[in-house]
Amino acid sequence: MRRQFALLVLALAALTLSSCAKRNELPVSSSLSEDDDTFCRAGGKVAVGSPEYVACRKDRDAQRGNAIARADKKQRDLGEYMLNNPVRP
Repeated sequence: MRRQFALLVLALAALTLSSCAKRNELPVSSSLSEDDDTFCRAGGKVAVGSPEYVACRKDRDAQRGNAIARADKKQRDLGEYMLNNPVRP
């Protein structure tokens, strides 16, 4: 009985920690690309495939990449701060 409980706890811990390993990957969602498409069409004024549309999509991709890079840098900085400034009870 205890062995089964320990295995269950170990499996749950492994699943929880494995989700952290996927942090740097971009979310694959169709709604994300639809949002960019809707934003870049600007109410029907810009046609899909036009130079303005392509530039808009590039800008959105760059903005998303920069936001992810900033979030990752903040997370690394926090981890470094915690290593260099341990709290001693």
